[in-house]
Amino acid sequence: MGDNTANTPDRSSNHRAASARLSAPELLRSAREQLAELTGLTPETVSRFERTEDGWVLETEVLELARVPETMSLMALYEVSLDPDGMLTGYRRVSRYERARGRPQT
Repeated sequence: MGDNTANTPDRSSNHRAASARLSAPELLRSAREQLAELTGLTPETVSRFERTEDGWVLETEVLELARVPETMSLMALYEVSLDPDGMLTGYRRVSRYERARGRPQT
């Protein structure tokens, strides 16, 4: 049996080509799903989404602790970094606040 690696397409190149065609809604959906999988928290809204030299960055608001009444629930703003293919490369919590007080202005 011969070595067929020369005739086998590079999987990472195929993945890059396919993901380069992802639309903005698909990138956002993927980022939200990846963040939810890693943190166990569900992003509610995306308040920032932009292309960077290294890929993409977005900020999303997440319900961290549900309280009654709902206005007292604790929210958090997360910054999420994606590579050019839309794969999550990192995230960090930027701020935390009560839902009724709104997001702190920076």
